[in-house]
Amino acid sequence: MSSVIVSVLYFLITLGVVLLIWWLYHEFTILMAKRYCKFLNEDEFQKGIRKSQVIDLRESKAFNDGHILGARNMPYSTFRSFYQELRPDLPVYLYDQNKTLSMKAAKLLHKKGFKDISILDEGYQRWDGKIKKG
Repeated sequence: MSSVIVSVLYFLITLGVVLLIWWLYHEFTILMAKRYCKFLNEDEFQKGIRKSQVIDLRESKAFNDGHILGARNMPYSTFRSFYQELRPDLPVYLYDQNKTLSMKAAKLLHKKGFKDISILDEGYQRWDGKIKKG
């Protein structure tokens, strides 16, 4: 019986270490992204929408089911092919479901010379502002 307890404890410790490493990596990724982009809460994001290029990085079906009013759909799966359509002299506001894809897209834009890049901090999943369907 004690070998079962030891095995369970070993598993739980291993799981805890894996989760800790994942969390540290996630936080490190966010910290690195803050060097070249801003994370905006919903109010800050809404204030700048009219003066920026708002890009929804989700796939077309999710975009058509509902998106932030004024956003353009540029799915992350095709973003590398179409980011050239964006103007580097205007602010770029990025969002996806939870900001994971936005951080990757922001990194690419930064490497390509874009300076004013912002990400919706909580992603579309927490958006309470105006949306459009279709």
